[in-house]
Amino acid sequence: MFSYLVKNIFYAFLTLFGVVSVVFLLFAVLPGDPARMMLGQNQSPEQLEIVKKKYGFDMPIAKQYVLYLNDLSVISVHSKNPEDYSYLQDGKYQATRLFGTKSSVWVLKTPYLRDSFQKNSKPVTEIISETLPNTVLLAVAAICIALIIGVLLGVISVLTRDSWIDISIQFLSTLGMSIPSFFSAVLFAWIFGYLLNKYTHLPISGSLYEVDDFGTGKYIQWRNLILPAIVLGIRPLAVVSQLMRNSLLEVMNQDYIRTAFAKGLNLRQVISKHALRNALNPVITALSGWFASMLAGAVFVEYIFGWNGLGKEIVEALNTLDLPVIMGSVLVIATMFIIINILVDSLYAWLDPKIRLY
Repeated sequence: MFSYLVKNIFYAFLTLFGVVSVVFLLFAVLPGDPARMMLGQNQSPEQLEIVKKKYGFDMPIAKQYVLYLNDLSVISVHSKNPEDYSYLQDGKYQATRLFGTKSSVWVLKTPYLRDSFQKNSKPVTEIISETLPNTVLLAVAAICIALIIGVLLGVISVLTRDSWIDISIQFLSTLGMSIPSFFSAVLFAWIFGYLLNKYTHLPISGSLYEVDDFGTGKYIQWRNLILPAIVLGIRPLAVVSQLMRNSLLEVMNQDYIRTAFAKGLNLRQVISKHALRNALNPVITALSGWFASMLAGAVFVEYIFGWNGLGKEIVEALNTLDLPVIMGSVLVIATMFIIINILVDSLYAWLDPKIRLY
């Protein structure tokens, strides 16, 4: 088990290294001057040169790439020359000095995602730490909705097999998987947030925290979570209902199920006491992958509903060409996706030793 886990972690680091390289190269070849993006179009050449030197934009792409890896690395090397980009400035981030040479110093630190171009040079780490919890909360709420309602619809579909109810559920599931999230978001915001607001009292937009009327403090507004969580959960809900139906029908053909029927149990008793637990295994497998995908898929849903999460931050950064925020957000999402996959694979390997052989 230990060797299996070490192998997965090694592959995860290779994957993350590939993601970092692709993200850097994609944004490095974009047209435009990053220094001008930060200062605007009406700045003097002298100011542009100062910014280029400060952030290393005047260096060759290969050297910028090495410095970017150095910023992201937990163990990094820094110059003792204040004129160099890699000079270790006090207060830039928490760092523990390991050892030094005549011209450089090695430190142990948290990954440095650099500073925003637009938000008064605010560290990207702070921006992500303020918005990521809201995105995780939204994803968890959407997963819970998908799991509860999806399993229920799957069971109802099996209980009413080949009836109009079963056909309707399958049709709605197929429709839910086909409609893009941004279209569902606009549709739900218009219907339930605007047309039916008199009855639902659900806002078209709003985040988890709202400022009170006197501007003296924040309070949690849970109703703002309802519409974006439902919209984000539609596609996994559709997948869960279809998967639950197929898995349950497959389990119903097993020998122990026929034995349960032979003992005199009715269909509902057999499903609730014997079949449901085994049929949930592929559902849990699917949801573990969906949760990681939701962190990236929440981008347009958050933006449309005004939910102050990482997805909304990415869209705003794209509009303002705030490259450090975009790059940092993509790397954080990729890292979480990799970590979740490692945890799920390790759990499967622990439950089923045969998986460790592959």
